[in-house]
Amino acid sequence: MSLFSLIAALLLEHFRPLGGSNPVSLLFTRYANYLERHFNAGQNVHGVVAWLLAVLLPVVVVGGIYGGLYTLNPLLAWAFSAVVLYPLLSLKQLGGQAERVAAALRVADLGEARRLLSQWHGRPADELGAVEIARVGIEQTLTCAHKNLLGIIAWFVVLGPAGAVLYRLSQLLSQKWGGLDQRDFGEFGKFSAQAFDLMDWVPLRLSAISFAVVGDFEDAVYCWRSQASAWVQQGIGIVLASGAGALGVKLGEPLSYGGNIEFRPELGLGDDADADYLDSAVSLVWRTVVLWLALLLLLTLAGWVGG
Repeated sequence: MSLFSLIAALLLEHFRPLGGSNPVSLLFTRYANYLERHFNAGQNVHGVVAWLLAVLLPVVVVGGIYGGLYTLNPLLAWAFSAVVLYPLLSLKQLGGQAERVAAALRVADLGEARRLLSQWHGRPADELGAVEIARVGIEQTLTCAHKNLLGIIAWFVVLGPAGAVLYRLSQLLSQKWGGLDQRDFGEFGKFSAQAFDLMDWVPLRLSAISFAVVGDFEDAVYCWRSQASAWVQQGIGIVLASGAGALGVKLGEPLSYGGNIEFRPELGLGDDADADYLDSAVSLVWRTVVLWLALLLLLTLAGWVGG
């Protein structure tokens, strides 16, 4: 049933993408802000309690509803899974953002490309040239594909809709609390970062392996093994290095933000990034999704035959 729930959710997200007005994300952000205001006293134990309330409470509720519906009728559980997945996935939104940046680069409208990238990436892009815009766009595409799609699917396959909620909410809290300055907030966000790193260990490698399979396998594995560890966030460095090798494009390298140079190691092999490679990154993600759906189909058929 997980295959059909996933296909239904992807179709819903494709034809009716929620975009930035995602009510689930907005509601959870308000809930997380409330917990932070009332529990953040700078201690690690406070962060653990807040994380349990923020993540495990919704997970238990979703798991309970799914189990109850499955007892009544598996079709109700299937429909519920699709409804839960729908606001968590963002394949259509991801592709649309990358395609708009690529379109602006093709007509040499750097001002629009910078504006779109800044809106998407969340960082100023005023000092970036065309190659750098394409490079950051590819990195953002691969990162979002893992965090907002593949990682969620991986946990959904293992634990059903409760697993998808667990991964997505843990990721949001890692971004929100895990990056808090310890000088100002103590160790409140430490547990959220550690919990997500542990939870993401296997999905990161599944994403990297999948990029290698649907792209240039030899270069992807080489870049993964030789370059990923140099990235500041070594986990996401695995995904970026594998994706860069699979595409045959150079990523990373220093960037200028606000007059300051941000030093970043080189990832990948081959040519400089451009609009075509940005489109290729989107295609790589689509091929990966098709690969995962095909594998799920085989597992489903094997389960039917074995049953």
